[in-house]
Amino acid sequence: MKRTTGEFVTTTVGGETVRAFVPAPLPPEPPIDMTGELNASLEKANHALGRLDGIGQVLPNINLFLYQYVRKEALLSSQIEGTQSSFSDLLLYETAAVPGVPAEDVEEVSNYIAALQHGLQRLRDGFPLSLRLIREIHEILLRGGRGATKRPGVFRTSQNWLGGNRPGNAVFVPPPPERLMECLDSFEKYLHEESGKLPLLVKIGLAHIQFETIHPFLDGNGRVGRLLITLLLCHHQILKEPLLYLSLHFKQNRSDYYRHLQQVRTEGDWESWLMFYLKGIQETAEQAMNTAMNLKTVFEADIEKVKQLGRISQSCLQVHRLLMEKALINIQDSSKTLAINRTTITHCIKLLIDLGIAREITGYKRNRYFVYDQYLNELSAGTAPL
Repeated sequence: MKRTTGEFVTTTVGGETVRAFVPAPLPPEPPIDMTGELNASLEKANHALGRLDGIGQVLPNINLFLYQYVRKEALLSSQIEGTQSSFSDLLLYETAAVPGVPAEDVEEVSNYIAALQHGLQRLRDGFPLSLRLIREIHEILLRGGRGATKRPGVFRTSQNWLGGNRPGNAVFVPPPPERLMECLDSFEKYLHEESGKLPLLVKIGLAHIQFETIHPFLDGNGRVGRLLITLLLCHHQILKEPLLYLSLHFKQNRSDYYRHLQQVRTEGDWESWLMFYLKGIQETAEQAMNTAMNLKTVFEADIEKVKQLGRISQSCLQVHRLLMEKALINIQDSSKTLAINRTTITHCIKLLIDLGIAREITGYKRNRYFVYDQYLNELSAGTAPL
């Protein structure tokens, strides 16, 4: 369906006259056509989310899964922006300063984790999902790495653009700074709208596009916009835990994602975007469920293997448990954490390597780190840098 989604205004940037786009407030007019295929996609997405939300009844400890799954999302979201770090890089960065790890790239990923956790905690404490919270999240997201000079936590006061090496050949020019707060105020009102005219998943999909179109910060807009999807899912209690992330779907379908963004802006084609977005929710929820079930199978099978190790099996089970929690360990820290002497820890890790459970990841003779091999493989699916 074609509709008007905003207006173009003429502005001057760097001596060039350009047409900047100011989006109309949400929800769209005429209303979204929720019949036919779109409604069927919505039902499938809701069903998949319902199954995912019940995952805590399947996993022995959902926090173990969440701990690493959040890191996978942070990595994927940062990769879309050009970060080249890997999952093992992130684990090594969080565990210790290991030479060869791209610290600036991984710092951005680590900041994403902190920003997500901050946002979720604020919501749990009763703070509203507001412009203030969005600025707080952005400040944490860009507090180090390449974004530290791009005014973390501050809405822009200058013109930005997407694509092209200057405003004059840009693919898209967001609202000029003098119209920014007008757009953001309308956006915040939409977030707080409780009329129930639109299904919640649809409302969240519209909010994501609107935020990306407003592009209120000098940097980090894409990451904040993707993070908002997860925050809104938890805020509206569609998910009890932050178990769904669309960054893998967006990464694997980058050209389609950007095409839908532009079609909404130029043609008002919200329906095509929503089909793409809802399909992503369904597929991503199913992938998360499959990953969780696969990990459960791996953990249970490995525990049975460790139990067969004889008298040392109890110590080895503790080391295995630590690998489940961290995915990456070393001998010294494991000895302190478990209060087991280093000789026993070393022997246990050797046995876990012999069983095909653990693998040394640094190649060093000293200060070595060991990864839970199948655990890392499951979580790393789709995370190869672009």
